[in-house]
Amino acid sequence: MTSDIPASTHPLAIHVRGLRTQFGSHVVHDDLELAVRRGEVLGIVGGSGTGKSVLLRTIIGLNRPAAGEIEVLGHLTGTGGAAAAKAIRRRWGVLFQDGALFSSLTVAENVEAPLREHSNLSPRLRREVAELKVALVGLPPDANDKYPAELSGGMRKRAGIARALALDPDILFLDEPTAGLDPIGASNFDLLIADLQKSLGLTVVMITHDLDSLYAICDRVAVLIDKKTRIDTIPELMKINHPWIQEYFGGPRGRAAIASAERAGAAV
Repeated sequence: MTSDIPASTHPLAIHVRGLRTQFGSHVVHDDLELAVRRGEVLGIVGGSGTGKSVLLRTIIGLNRPAAGEIEVLGHLTGTGGAAAAKAIRRRWGVLFQDGALFSSLTVAENVEAPLREHSNLSPRLRREVAELKVALVGLPPDANDKYPAELSGGMRKRAGIARALALDPDILFLDEPTAGLDPIGASNFDLLIADLQKSLGLTVVMITHDLDSLYAICDRVAVLIDKKTRIDTIPELMKINHPWIQEYFGGPRGRAAIASAERAGAAV
């Protein structure tokens, strides 16, 4: 599928500069910077109230920033009018928590929804694309005609990924993708994301609390603290003398995640 936004050779997929978000007098982010490299998996973490989902929603245009600039794939968002906004939205896919599927539509119809809005494909071709995306995320063929209520939590998330991939995006945004899954389901979902990222050449931005996911698939991690970000690899972040960073990565759960990652690496 083609886009009205030309491809860019810029090494950054996303560049947020001087971002300020606030609701009334409550400031969530102040002079926040975020640089996401093309082809990387970036995790976003932070304590409660630090605005992780607010940041994601602001990048994709669901929240209006009070100040700052957001550049996605070489395009400055908020400029160029409605046509430019629609064109850049085709370049990313989003998985909201629990899939956020339309309950009155089947899985295939959910996947077809972006195609109806952004393409002129015939109904037959839309169905073929939907079935391809459903298979791509590891769901069986009979899932196409099931409704979200008939699926397990893990299957709903996979269906949500299928819909996010409907338009062959460059960037995939994930909001707490493994929340609510058991450890085996979460691990399998991590493997799915890693496989999709590599095979499709995606840039992935993932909000998560799951330390196992951070160690398993993230190239770098952005920590939201003090209304700003600190971005680096986990070993480098652990050198920062900040109480939340030290407790999060160096506490019992962090140490367990390190041990699990080391065991997985030894098994490869």
